[in-house]
Amino acid sequence: MKIVVIGGSGLIGTKLVTRLRRCGHEVVAASLDTGVNIITGEGLSRAVESAEVLVDVANSPSFEDRAALEFFETAGRNLLAAERLAGVRHHLTLSVVGSDRLADSGYLRAKLAQERIVQTSGIPYTILRSTQFFEFVGAIVDSATVADRVRLSPALFQPVAADEVVAVLTDLALELPINSIVEVAGPEARPMDEMAREYLTAIHDKRQVIADARARYFGAQIDDRSLTPAPGHRAGSIHFTYWLRSLPQRKSAQAPSGLGARGPTETTQTGGAAMRTFRAKVGGS
Repeated sequence: MKIVVIGGSGLIGTKLVTRLRRCGHEVVAASLDTGVNIITGEGLSRAVESAEVLVDVANSPSFEDRAALEFFETAGRNLLAAERLAGVRHHLTLSVVGSDRLADSGYLRAKLAQERIVQTSGIPYTILRSTQFFEFVGAIVDSATVADRVRLSPALFQPVAADEVVAVLTDLALELPINSIVEVAGPEARPMDEMAREYLTAIHDKRQVIADARARYFGAQIDDRSLTPAPGHRAGSIHFTYWLRSLPQRKSAQAPSGLGARGPTETTQTGGAAMRTFRAKVGGS
């Protein structure tokens, strides 16, 4: 079976392409690196020709409200138009747990708009909403850092290992579309500030984490329901503590370069340099 992975050079896309190929499928890793531009449409029709399944794990190159919305709307329409012409039978999109609850976040409003375009396209679909990846915890910490202090919400947080998201994406790509939403999360929900402390301890980083209920996440105020999945979600089995053992360790008492001069509101809402770097690794579009 031919499967196209949009965003195939990012963190999730690279792992997904490898896994699907090991299952014996013909997989196209579509990204700017391979000549596929989902905004202009360049190379798209060639990539999806004769494909049965398309998996979209591409991410916006900007977290700014309007730019993110324009990216997901334009890319979504271009992808779905190309899929109709090619006769694709299953569109699978990776989205975010909380996209329907955090209206204050422009980025998550954009993800919700992406979901709605897929749902109304007429093409059979599955949407996988994932909680945040373990691999992103460091970027969250960096984005909330001012000098040597990290202000994060104590709201419950239930991140998941990227490998487990990829495993669920693989299963869904090889199954029939369900025309509905599936959620995946890690095995435990814990306060965000607590997980950040554990992360910093694991890498021997002396920054101080301060629990601040007013701290924002992608521009939104959060509570215990904001970033946790609904009942019946697919649960990963890898615990954060276990995952941390695989991290390369570093000793640091300083905030990352360029973050210390920013105010807490600006760094929390915009994401800062750390989020931009991480987004490029994940999206691969």
